[in-house]
Amino acid sequence: MDTSKSFPLQDGEGWEPLSPTISVIVSPQHTFNTDTILLAWFAAPRRRDRCADFGTGCGTIPLLWHSRFQPAHITAVELQDNAFSMACRSVAHNGLEDVITVLQRDIKAIPGSGEPWLGTLDVVACNPPYQEAGTGIVNPDGSKRIARHECACTLEDVSAAASATLKYGGKFYLCQRPQRLCDAMACMRKAGIEPKRLRLVQQRPTKAPSLFLLEGKKGGRPGLIVEPVLFIENEYGDFSSEMLEIYGTYKSHHRRDKQKGEQHPQGWRGGNL
Repeated sequence: MDTSKSFPLQDGEGWEPLSPTISVIVSPQHTFNTDTILLAWFAAPRRRDRCADFGTGCGTIPLLWHSRFQPAHITAVELQDNAFSMACRSVAHNGLEDVITVLQRDIKAIPGSGEPWLGTLDVVACNPPYQEAGTGIVNPDGSKRIARHECACTLEDVSAAASATLKYGGKFYLCQRPQRLCDAMACMRKAGIEPKRLRLVQQRPTKAPSLFLLEGKKGGRPGLIVEPVLFIENEYGDFSSEMLEIYGTYKSHHRRDKQKGEQHPQGWRGGNL
């Protein structure tokens, strides 16, 4: 796709290809990483599904969903002005306004909003801030601080919004650091979403898990399936065969660059969790 035409970029922004036909605008403040790719894959929607991505950032997950799975409709929700603008321009550039709607909303306000899409969704995904408020090193950049720390929304807020927008039996997906697993499950259950499927992610077999992917079902019965660990790398330090499949159209590009030790274009933060 020719990304040089229309939709001018702001300072620091660039185009990142997600597939041969889909590209997304990225910036130092709003980009994507391996966690984003894994969540989009783990939360794979069906063609008839109506979906939402909370805290969509630059809009990578909705664009990946459309590129790979083509669900019926996707709502991308973002609070920050600059990320909202990037997501809107990316969707318009790819000609997807009919299937991806970008909304500027505060996730905390969704449950009581009375909007018509409440209780209608089949799938909701969220890559939430990993750090609780008051913990860790706080980034001085406001955009990065909101993305990394729970200063704008918490796991409880995200779970409540997911429950409000999902239909009965709808599924909620999130990724988080392992130390937040108990918090995530407790927040899901409090919101009426039962944790149903869990997968831990490790960089390589000798490392401890550094991420988990969790699926919950609104109104679901108790019973959790723990799937085999997903390894980013194999014993030789190359991408595992499963990761190459998850990367999809990325796989030959990233395998070649990894072997050469090259850096990916602006915005890519893949490889290491």
